[in-house]
Amino acid sequence: MEEQELNELQPDIQDQNPIAPQMSVGEWLITLLILAIPLVNFIMMFVWAFDPTSGRRNFARAYLILTGAAIALSVLFIIFMFVLGISIGILGS
Repeated sequence: MEEQELNELQPDIQDQNPIAPQMSVGEWLITLLILAIPLVNFIMMFVWAFDPTSGRRNFARAYLILTGAAIALSVLFIIFMFVLGISIGILGS
């Protein structure tokens, strides 16, 4: 009897972690159309990434991680090319 009372006191696991419904093809088409609009796509990615009930949550998080990595690599490449250009200019003169 004690085990049953203990189970009644603990909230159901499904109540704590709501599962997002599966997205239809139409919803994915709308998602792709939104992603084709400059600046709006970046804003919507943040909205979807932090919405716990969004079916696009994991997709948006992965997109933001890849975008951040691409920006970081681009900045590093630009810095490298700038330093290389300066060093060639110093050595060439």
